[in-house]
Amino acid sequence: MTQEQPIFSIVMPVYGVEDYIAQAISCIQAQTCPAWELICVDDATPDASARIAEQAAQSDERIRVVHHDANKGLSEARNTGMAAARGTYLWMPDPDDTYEPTLLQDCLDALRENPACVTVFGVDECYFDAQGAFLYDHAITPARQSLSSAAELRPHVVELERQTLLGYAWNKIYDLAYLRTTGARFETVKLIEDIAFNVAVFQNLDSLNVLASAPYHYARRLRDNLTNKFIPDYYELHRRRIDMLADQQRSWGTLDGETRATLGSLFARYVLSALERNCDPQAHMSHADRKAWIRKTFSDELYRDLIPHAQAQNSRALAFCLRPLKARRAGTCLSLGRLIHIARGKLLPLFTRIKSER
Repeated sequence: MTQEQPIFSIVMPVYGVEDYIAQAISCIQAQTCPAWELICVDDATPDASARIAEQAAQSDERIRVVHHDANKGLSEARNTGMAAARGTYLWMPDPDDTYEPTLLQDCLDALRENPACVTVFGVDECYFDAQGAFLYDHAITPARQSLSSAAELRPHVVELERQTLLGYAWNKIYDLAYLRTTGARFETVKLIEDIAFNVAVFQNLDSLNVLASAPYHYARRLRDNLTNKFIPDYYELHRRRIDMLADQQRSWGTLDGETRATLGSLFARYVLSALERNCDPQAHMSHADRKAWIRKTFSDELYRDLIPHAQAQNSRALAFCLRPLKARRAGTCLSLGRLIHIARGKLLPLFTRIKSER
C-alpha cells in the first residue's frame, strides 16, 4: 500500500508488552480495511516491545514507531500519537488486547451511513488467571444506534456508562478533526484518564454511532490488571468519575430520576470497592479508621444526591448491598467490605463473575 493519507490513524502506546504486541500488530495487519496507519509510541519501554514494533515497521510501510526519550505514561503516549496522526479517524487500541479483522471496516460502513464524530463498539472481556490460562469471557454488546444530533444522543450517554462502554478510549473511533477542534487531550491521572477524556469529547458532541457488535477482545488478567492493584486514592478518583458524569448531565439538563438511579448504582459499586480496599493491609486503616471513613462518605453531598436513587436492576448482589448503603448503616457496610475482601482474595474468578453483573 502506498503512503497516501490513511482513513484510520491507529495509535498504540508501547510499554512493557513484549509478550503481546506482536499479536496486536498482526490483528491490525489482518484488518479487512487496509487504509490505516499504525503509530506505535515507544514510551521508553525497558523490554523488547519497541524492537518488535520496529521489526514490523521494516516490512510494512503503514507502521511507524515514535520514541519518547523518557517514560511519560499512557496519557502522554496517546497525546504524542494523536499529534502525529494523519488520518481522518483515530483509534487507540491497547497492545495487550486483540481485535476482530472486520473491526475497522464495520466502523467505516457505519461512518459512511452517518459520518459521526464518535463511533462506539462493544467489548468482549476475556478473563485469564495468574498463569495466563483462559477462564471465561463476557461480551458487552450494545444496541445499534445512529444518532445525528446532541438531543438524540445525550439520553444514551449514561446507559453507555452503565454498560461500561463510555469510559474506555479503545472501543471508540474518533473523528480526528473534531478532537483537534475541541483541543481534547489525555490527562495524566491513574484509572480515570479515559473517562475524563471522553467526558470532554462528549460535552458538545452532536453525532454518534453505536455498533451492535463486540469486536474488541479486552484481556483482563486477574492478578496484574491495574484495577486489581492497590491504589491509595482509588475512591477519590472514582468519586471524581461520578462527579464529572453528574456535572455533565446537569449541564445538559438531563439529571433526572432515571439518570440519578444509574449513576447512583455505579457510585455504590465504587463505594463498595473502596470499603473492600480499606481492608487491605496496604491501606493502613484500623477498624475505627474504616468506620470514620464510611461515616464521612455518608455525609458527602454527592452520596446523598445519588445513592438514595440507586437501583440494582438485574444484579442480586448489588441489590443486597444497596440496603445498608441507602440506610447508612456503618457497621453493616464495614462487614460487607470485609466479606468482599475475603471473596476477592480467595475466590477471585467467582468474584469477577459476580462483579460483572450489570
